[in-house]
Amino acid sequence: MADPARAAKLAQRIKVVVAEALGRKVKDPRLEGITVTDARVTNDLQHATIYYTVFGDEAVQADAAKGLEKAKGVLRQEVGRNVTVRLTPTLEFVADQIPVNASNLEELLREAKKRDAEVAALAATASHAGEADPYKSDDPEDEDIDEDDFDEEDTDLAPAGEPQEDTNK
Repeated sequence: MADPARAAKLAQRIKVVVAEALGRKVKDPRLEGITVTDARVTNDLQHATIYYTVFGDEAVQADAAKGLEKAKGVLRQEVGRNVTVRLTPTLEFVADQIPVNASNLEELLREAKKRDAEVAALAATASHAGEADPYKSDDPEDEDIDEDDFDEEDTDLAPAGEPQEDTNK
């Protein structure tokens, strides 16, 4: 097994080599709009997965996939010439779904922003259902009771377990 750091370095090198080879060596018009986004190599350095994007409709993307399958041998040969490993890894091309996921995420963010604006507009014109402080009371019997309010004969209000003061002094 190779070091994962070595596999990552090799993946970056393969990504660059394949991108350059698509521009220089391969003359297929179906491959002109391809952008290589990422490459990953297994830890044993035997297989490389190359992620790519193509802008256009599904027909253009299908043509690009067919073109990459046809040019796989030429691209692997270029990788073998430019990468110093004992065995040239096999290449697998996978359409990258990041642009699709990003557009879905942007649509969700737009929808959330629209809903936030609606809630803010409703909050600007809203008022309290009752008073601002529902616990506030103007009744005099709800006032706090201080210790000074107790008379000496109100001993039945003293907390249980505390000794009573002697009133016969």
